[in-house]
Amino acid sequence: MIPAAEALDRLRAGNRRFVAGERTADEPLSHQRRAELVAGQEPFAIVFGCSDSRVPAEIVFDQGIGDLFVIRVAGNVVAPSLVGSVEFAAAQFGTRLVVVLGHTRCGAVTATLDELQRPTEGQSKNLRSIVDRVRPAVLPLLDTDLAGDRDALIDRAVRANVIASANQLRHGSEILEELMDDGLSVVGAEYSLETGEVDFFDGV
Repeated sequence: MIPAAEALDRLRAGNRRFVAGERTADEPLSHQRRAELVAGQEPFAIVFGCSDSRVPAEIVFDQGIGDLFVIRVAGNVVAPSLVGSVEFAAAQFGTRLVVVLGHTRCGAVTATLDELQRPTEGQSKNLRSIVDRVRPAVLPLLDTDLAGDRDALIDRAVRANVIASANQLRHGSEILEELMDDGLSVVGAEYSLETGEVDFFDGV
């Protein structure tokens, strides 16, 4: 079992390699590595991220198969089945780090802000379910000076949404709360589409 602090160091080092264009994770994709994983897995971190195609966790953190347990959904919103996925990995594999990974210019967050400022009719109920989960984190921002600066509003909203999702995992599951007493750590991070850098800014 890899402690949360060590797992976080691994992710930071991998992201530095990614940003520098020095990826090393191709070797772990070998036939031998795949064969080693047939009998089981021991991911050292759980990444709960957005589905955006520009933020593939294994690549962003320069990791190979078997290294990360990745859960992705638009807007990195927390729903029961997704909490269950985190619980499963943390309890089953002993993984002690959960990273909620948002990213700049998140489409789900932007769509939520648009809906709050200019409501539309006939939106898919499934899409609305994502908007409704992002809404509580970003709605208070519309009552601040940020409401007049769209770029700043989106930037702050992305981080607010990450923090909200991380807090839901920390306090919305008895299993995860118990595991936190045993060394599990839930941290929030933001990936920059512009630079490729991941900023761990919540819970570290």
